[in-house]
Amino acid sequence: EISRAIGSDPRIGPKFLNASVGFGGSCFQKDILNLVYLCETYGLNEVAHYWQQVVSINDYQKRRFSQMIVSRMFNTITGKRVAIMGLAFKKDTGDVRETPAAFVCRDLLAERAVLATWDPQVEREEFLKELNYTLNVNPETTPQLDELLLTCPGPYEAVAGAHALCVLTEWDEFKTYDYARIYESMAKPAFVFDGRNLLDHAALREVGFEVYAIGKPAV
Repeated sequence: EISRAIGSDPRIGPKFLNASVGFGGSCFQKDILNLVYLCETYGLNEVAHYWQQVVSINDYQKRRFSQMIVSRMFNTITGKRVAIMGLAFKKDTGDVRETPAAFVCRDLLAERAVLATWDPQVEREEFLKELNYTLNVNPETTPQLDELLLTCPGPYEAVAGAHALCVLTEWDEFKTYDYARIYESMAKPAFVFDGRNLLDHAALREVGFEVYAIGKPAV
């Protein structure tokens, strides 16, 4: 409701106001931090603090999403299979630099969940490089990483036996999947955590899913 109201102002517009698990990519955060540096250089400390909070809130949003997953799944996900749908920082790209999916995966791996990942374009090696470069997640810091972080050939393989499904990239094809089939293949209760507000939540609840999303009340 807030984004719709703000977006109705023609001076702002409705684009880029969708709530999500957080922004990623190599440019936006870097540009904000450059702005912080310039403000500090010119003694504009209050302005620098303002822009620093954009980055801080984005980090908080990613962390809050991970915490929601754990809390809704009875405060323990150790050994539970969680399907990660989408690794790229946005749809229609294989770019994983600063992707929110890496931060969420780091948090869930710390809880010793088994992550079954699926992305139409992202290669496993690229995602592993990002986990290591940005978050220092590697076989040395995360024992059994290869067993805990799985790369699946398709969405239905990722969700098979999973306790939860997490949407972390807004790929259009995710809306076309057979969620009745997905529900039948998952452990029960079956959870959906929609980090992009992409899916039809009412329809998912009709199928039987427990659905949680960004900025949406639990039903």
